[in-house]
Amino acid sequence: MKFIGNTNYMLLIGDCIKELKKLESKSIPMIFADPPYRLSNNGITCKSGKIATVNKGEWDQSNGIDFDYKFNMKWLKECDRVLKDNGTMWITGTYHIIHSIAFSLLKMDYYIINEITWVKPNAAPNMGCRCFTASQETVLWVKKSKKAKHIFNYQLMKELNGGKQMRSVWEIPTTPKREKIHGYHPTQKPKELLYRCVLSSTNKDDLILDPFCGSGTTGVVAIENGRKFIGIDNNKDYLELAYRRIEEIIATNTEQILD
Repeated sequence: MKFIGNTNYMLLIGDCIKELKKLESKSIPMIFADPPYRLSNNGITCKSGKIATVNKGEWDQSNGIDFDYKFNMKWLKECDRVLKDNGTMWITGTYHIIHSIAFSLLKMDYYIINEITWVKPNAAPNMGCRCFTASQETVLWVKKSKKAKHIFNYQLMKELNGGKQMRSVWEIPTTPKREKIHGYHPTQKPKELLYRCVLSSTNKDDLILDPFCGSGTTGVVAIENGRKFIGIDNNKDYLELAYRRIEEIIATNTEQILD
């Protein structure tokens, strides 16, 4: 089953590995992947000033180191197949999973261009008070080999950073409420994070793939900035949320053109 808004984007429902197998080899210039972090371990956090569970759903539960590693290798290999030779991947994660992913990438002979540290100035407080408050995530930016000629819009990133080189530590608040008006997703990323990833490593009309589409932030930023998008998720409700968000961007852009 799939939802198609127009010729610029496509939302596919299903298992990401099976859906990736249907895509053309070496057809994607950039992939942004926000895979399960495997942090749903019955712990607690703070949400709106109240104690809440960290559990996101069964899809986020770990099935052991070996299973998690094999799963990472499966989806990464399919992403590798559809990624262009000079394309790049961005992959997010916390310490629960990112090291397994990095190991998988190195086993595949991938080259890590940058390790971005996303610092959250408004991160939730630590409720257990037995360790430091987790307030960052890692974003790996990688390519197929060190010699691959990847896109990096250096000057644009420098302009966005007030005329100075943009560094690999990004301070970006967690997703604001105004970006959640169409519905809720437990791991929705802020547009500002995707904006930097998309604008730095793609050009207009490039096709961007998100194999764990969720609420569709990657697609929203892609369409908003003149790119094309393919999103995959196995949850129909989340894809419908992504559809509403992307269609709002299209409607807004159309109104601006008419004005």
